[in-house]
This record gives sequence, structure tokens and C-alpha cells, in this order.
Amino acid sequence: MTAALAAAAGAVGFSYSSLASPTQANSAINLAALNLGDSQLSEVTTARIERRQLATRDSSRVELTGADLNKKQAAADRFARARAAKLDATRALTAKRAIALAAAKAAAENARTSPTRCEMMISGYHITAGFGQAGGRWARNHTGTDFAAPIGTPIRSVMKGVVLSAEFAGPYGRQVRIRHEDGTETWYNHMSKFSVTVGETVYAGDQVGAVGVTGNTTGPHLHFEVRPGGGDPVDPMPWLRNHCGLNP
Repeated sequence: MTAALAAAAGAVGFSYSSLASPTQANSAINLAALNLGDSQLSEVTTARIERRQLATRDSSRVELTGADLNKKQAAADRFARARAAKLDATRALTAKRAIALAAAKAAAENARTSPTRCEMMISGYHITAGFGQAGGRWARNHTGTDFAAPIGTPIRSVMKGVVLSAEFAGPYGRQVRIRHEDGTETWYNHMSKFSVTVGETVYAGDQVGAVGVTGNTTGPHLHFEVRPGGGDPVDPMPWLRNHCGLNP
């Protein structure tokens, strides 16, 4: 404020240092202007305009700063919501996959341990003797089917069952006997080694031994027998087809 304007303000009872706001300052200027001449009036007008412009600029800065902060906060809130939604979706997908994997494992385990599931006892074979076949190689008619294969070829359990014996059985050579849940026994003979122990539970496809030439045999093969109820042997071929759905 100019000296003349300050003096005029003092004349009407205002102290410039006591003017705390633009409104009070404008009121002081207006009253002071009434006591000034035309030559000094322009100074009053200029001071009033400058004061108003200063107040307007300060107010605009505050508004712009507030608006900028609001925009940044809104953007941060949107980012946080988007990130939370993405994390929720990831957790939901992970949980869904875990449930599906657990269900698949349970189904596979149920299928593997099913008492009715069957697997072929041997692969890479050719049949060299059938059930009931007569000949000088046997003391009586042949009691099983012979599946010739190279020595060491894995021999597997045809169905789930419990190992009754795993021992050397005279003309049968190394023999494994398995009793299945319906009471049927399957015999695996002439093996080179055992892969199971007595009392062990095996499932279809589990290895029980390997092809060998032990006992009375002229070459490496699996002599396979089927004995319903542990009794007399029956032809393994119809049993494999009708009971197991296999087609050797």
C-alpha cells in the first residue's frame, strides 16, 4: 500500500498490519479511496486489483494442488483394486487347479487299486504252448499257457491280489502265486528273479518277477496258470478274455 493510501487508511481508523484477509484489505482500500483525490485514486484501484489477483492466484494454487492430490489418490485406489482383483483371481485359479489335480490323483489311485482292473502279465512275447497240450515235455497235459520272451522281461500281476508264495517250486522253477479278491489264484513260473515278498499286496501291472529259465524248461518263458478258488487249473486264454477283457 502506498504512503498516501496508508495515511488515508489510518485517517479512517484502519491499521494496515491488522488487515488479516483480502476482504478486510479491500474494505480498508475502499474507505481510504473516499478520502483521496483523483490523482491518488488510480493507486487505490491498482492496489485493489493486485490484492485481488494475489488472492485469486493463491486460491487457484490451493484448488489445483487439491485436485492433483485427488487424481493421484483416485489412480492409486484404482490400481489397488485392480491388483487385489488380480490376486483374488490368481488364488481362485490356483485353488481350482489344486482341486482338479487332487481329484485326478484320487481317480488315478482308485483306478490303479481297483480289484477288477487287469493288465497283461508280459509284453513282447509269443505263445509257444497252450493249455491241455500234451507232449514229452510235461508229466501230464500242459496246465497253463507259455509266453516266450527274452530273459529279464518284466512279469506283472494280472490283477490286484496278495502274494501267497515266492519260492523255488521244483519243475516250476522260481514261482510266485497270487490270490485275488474273488479267490482265484494266478501262478507265474520259471522266473529268473522275484520282485515281491509273501504277504505283499500287489496291483494290476505291478512287477512280480522277470522271465527266466529255472525249473523244467527248454527256453526263457513265463508259464502262466489260472486256478479258480485255488483249485484245478483252467485255460488262461478264455479267462483273460472273459474275466479281464484282455486279448493275448
